[in-house]
Amino acid sequence: MILRPQELDGAFLVEIEPAEDHRGFYAQSFSTREFKHHGLAESFVEGGISYNARRGTVRGMHMQLAPHAQAKLLRCTRGAIHDVIVDLRSESPTYAQWLAVGLSASDMRMLYVPEGFAHGFQTLGDDVEVSYQLSDYYDPQAEFGVRWNDPQFGIEWPIDDVVISDRDRSFGDFRG
Repeated sequence: MILRPQELDGAFLVEIEPAEDHRGFYAQSFSTREFKHHGLAESFVEGGISYNARRGTVRGMHMQLAPHAQAKLLRCTRGAIHDVIVDLRSESPTYAQWLAVGLSASDMRMLYVPEGFAHGFQTLGDDVEVSYQLSDYYDPQAEFGVRWNDPQFGIEWPIDDVVISDRDRSFGDFRG
């Protein structure tokens, strides 16, 4: 497993190193020791799966606020996504900056999203599935979001024909 730091402070792309043979392969996808060495969350207490029927579906931009902030480890397990994170930690050198990475079932890469980041994605095809590991439990009182197309961030989404929930569409402008 290779942890590659990204342009946003604390974000990492996680690449597996498969050991292959005639049966297929085995690859490590998480190590408490490696994550601790890089200053990342060392445990995940909840997992989730997001299924998305239609190309262009946007989920986000979501996060939980302290004291229930969550680090996330995500992998696209079917299809492909345009995954986006925004650093909303006011003390961070990359505050209010965004980053997009492509994740797909075929590349098997994962994205580590630190606490204090809003996260969202857009599906690049039909029948897309995303798997999440979360460092803290979901708490509806801690929910927070920013609008996917907030001009404050200027996030570039690859597909104009967006399928999005009313809740995600109605997040207000970010006032940081």
